[in-house]
Amino acid sequence: MPEPMHRDLPGFGPRLRRLRRARSMKQAALAEALDTSQATVSRWEAGTQLPDGATRRRALELLTRDFCDDAVLRRLVEHSSDCLHLVDEANHVCLAYSPSRARQWRQSQRALLGQSLWPYATVEIQAAEAALDGSDWWESQTPNPRLFHTSRRVYDALTVVEGGLLWERLYLSDGTPVRLCSRAQSPHN
Repeated sequence: MPEPMHRDLPGFGPRLRRLRRARSMKQAALAEALDTSQATVSRWEAGTQLPDGATRRRALELLTRDFCDDAVLRRLVEHSSDCLHLVDEANHVCLAYSPSRARQWRQSQRALLGQSLWPYATVEIQAAEAALDGSDWWESQTPNPRLFHTSRRVYDALTVVEGGLLWERLYLSDGTPVRLCSRAQSPHN
């Protein structure tokens, strides 16, 4: 079984823009918190300028701080009879998954918690993620769910099953945007 290919998360600028928009924060507010200008934040997001490593870490920490556990939501996912998982929108870190998803992935329900699932993204998942930039996903507080078809991939850590995949945005109690990923019927099934 192949190991996951190294796939970087979207670059700093797109990640910053996505996370800021998902948290409904204006560029000016982020700039003020980082003691810089709105124009500088705009250049970071556009990828025309890259701040130093410490500033990048501060910016991302500012937008993800006070991350909460949300035990009730986690418990609903972990006890669902549906095949689903919950990831952080900013970094694809796995927050919870159902027993049927654990069987599909051939893992315990704890094995992948806290790990980014992005290295296991199929070509179709990567394309669906990229297509979010051309949609209302990052602009809207409640974007329309996204349905697409993904191919099968087998890795040592998990197996991605071919079929329909539905993405829906939820929020943790602290406002952190998360994505509920579930099996769904698609026109390709």
